[in-house]
Amino acid sequence: MKKIETEYSVRDGGHYTPGMIHNGTLYISGQLSHNPKTGKKPEGIKAQTKQALLNLELVLKNAGCTKNDVLFCRVYIPDVKLWGDLNEVYAEFFENHKPSRVVVPSNNLYDDCLVEIEAIAQVKE
Repeated sequence: MKKIETEYSVRDGGHYTPGMIHNGTLYISGQLSHNPKTGKKPEGIKAQTKQALLNLELVLKNAGCTKNDVLFCRVYIPDVKLWGDLNEVYAEFFENHKPSRVVVPSNNLYDDCLVEIEAIAQVKE
């Protein structure tokens, strides 16, 4: 196993690694919508979705991957009513690439974030 860290890995003190590679697969921990430089979250579901995806992309890059290597995403939102706006930003980010995905309506997320995204990606060797 190989740990994938980012320069912001220790900001929240959680007991996890942003990414873990095993047998050619990258497992990315849930990425919230905080700006990693400021620790603050933007306003609204669209801005928070974009930030969570940028945080996901940072882990991908540190593992030598791109968003086109993503196989699967699990997306948590506190209310299914946010699905349309989330889906719009998600589609803009991934463009023609369409990884498998599930959107899970959940209770409140950490720090009242509106989105958290975890992913599985292939690692090209």
